[in-house]
Amino acid sequence: MSKQRGRGRRGVSKAEWLEAGLRALSEGGVATLTVEGLAKSLGIAKAGFYWHFRNRDDLLRQLLDYWTHEITEVITSNPEILALKPKNRLIRTAETILDYELTRYEIAIRQWALQDAGAARAVKKANRLRLDFIGTAFSELGFKGEELEMRTMLFVCYHSLECSMFREISRKRRRDQITKRIELLVSK
Repeated sequence: MSKQRGRGRRGVSKAEWLEAGLRALSEGGVATLTVEGLAKSLGIAKAGFYWHFRNRDDLLRQLLDYWTHEITEVITSNPEILALKPKNRLIRTAETILDYELTRYEIAIRQWALQDAGAARAVKKANRLRLDFIGTAFSELGFKGEELEMRTMLFVCYHSLECSMFREISRKRRRDQITKRIELLVSK
C-alpha cells in the first residue's frame, strides 16, 4: 500500500510544484518558500523537485512566469473572450477572475515585487497585459484619453484586489454586482 502511494506521488508535475510554490508564497512570503517545505506539502521526496527545476532561484523565476501566464495571459490571450463584443468581454473577464479565483496570489506577488527586481518586472508585465487588454475593450466602446485611462485603471485595480480587500462579500453577491459595475464603467 505505501509503495503505491509513494509511486503515485513521484509523478508530481511542474504545475503542481508551481501551484504549491504560489500557495507557500501566499501563506508566508518568499523567504519561507523552501524546496523542503514544498516537497513536504506535496508529499514527495525533495529529489523530485530537481526533475523540474535546477535550484530554488530557477523555481522562483519560473513561478513568476507561471503566475503571469496562469493569472493574466489565460484571459488576455483567450480566443473565446477576445471574440466577444467589448462590454461582454469585460463582463466575461470579471466573471472568469471571480470563478477561477485568479487574484488569490495577487497580494503575495505584489509584496514580493516590493523587494525583488525580477518579481517587480513580472508585476509590471502583468499590469501592462491587463491594462492593454481592458483598455482595448474600453477604446472599442468609444472612450479616449483620460476617460479611457481612468476606466481601464478602475477595472484592473478593482478586479485585481476586490477579493483580498472585501473578504466578507459573498461569491454570489460579487457575481451579482459584476454586470452593474460594468454598466457604471461603460456608461457615458
